[in-house]
Amino acid sequence: MKRPREDLQENEQPFRTFEDLEVYKKARQFRKSMYGVTRKLPDFEKYELSSQIRRASVSLTNNIAEGHGRYHYLEQLKFLFQARGSLQELIDDLNICEDEQYLSKSKVVDLRDRAKEVQRLIGGYARYLRDRKFGSSSKVYETADEKESLSELDFLFNHSTI
Repeated sequence: MKRPREDLQENEQPFRTFEDLEVYKKARQFRKSMYGVTRKLPDFEKYELSSQIRRASVSLTNNIAEGHGRYHYLEQLKFLFQARGSLQELIDDLNICEDEQYLSKSKVVDLRDRAKEVQRLIGGYARYLRDRKFGSSSKVYETADEKESLSELDFLFNHSTI
C-alpha cells in the first residue's frame, strides 16, 4: 500500500518517474529544439536528414526513460550510454546543418551548448547511479585520458549476470 506523501520520513523521497529527472527534462527540451530544426530544413532533406534527426532525438529521450525503468544498474547504464550516443549523433547532424548552411552559425552554437548540458547531465546521472550501487569510491570514467579505468567498467559489463 502506498503511503501518503505526508507520512514519508524526513530523509525519504516519494517515488520518482523518469519525467522527474533533470536529465530527462533537459533532453526533452533539446529534442523539441531539434524537431524545430527539422522544420527549417529544405524539402529535399525531409526523408533524409530530417528523418534521421527525429529518430535520434526520440532515441535520446526514449533511452533515458527506458533505462530509468530497468531494475539492474548495468542495464540502466547501458541505456544511458545509448542516449549519449544518440546525442553525439545529433551533434554531428548539427555539423551537417552548419556545413550545408541550413542553420546560422549562432543557432548551431546555441544548440551545441544545449547538447553539452544534456551530456553533462547524462554523465552526472551515470555517476549518481554508480554511487548508489557501489558507493563513491567506484568511478565511471568518460574520457580517453582515463582509459586505464575504463577496463574496470568493461569488466563489470562483461561479467554481469543481467
